[in-house]
Amino acid sequence: MKKISKAALILGAGMFMVTLSIGSLSAQDKPKGKEWKAPDAEAKKKSAVKSDEATLKAGKDIWGQQCKSCHGVKGQGDGPKAEKIDISCGDFTSAEVQGLSEGALFWKITEGRKPMPSFNEKLSETERWQVVAYIKTLKK
Repeated sequence: MKKISKAALILGAGMFMVTLSIGSLSAQDKPKGKEWKAPDAEAKKKSAVKSDEATLKAGKDIWGQQCKSCHGVKGQGDGPKAEKIDISCGDFTSAEVQGLSEGALFWKITEGRKPMPSFNEKLSETERWQVVAYIKTLKK
């Protein structure tokens, strides 16, 4: 009986560890999804707002209300809704995302692409530029 209990304990612990490791997959472990490139003309656009303290605060506030549920507090794609999404929500601290132009980020926020919604009607143009400015602060 004790041998069975030990075996059950070992098996149970092993299953727990597997469950724990699967449940803790990071955003980077999910597939990226199809390439999403902004048109050249959009990517070349420059921000319409000055990247100052007020802009960054406004961008951070909007991020907290509109973005962090999927993209996470620090932009690592680990928000509470991210685990329900089949593809990665992206790591905004990565060199790949940080290397995107302001215009490309603005276009993506404006247009959206499933599963990310368009923010064209949810946020003003100024608010979208404020979010772009904030995203640029999320470097590793």
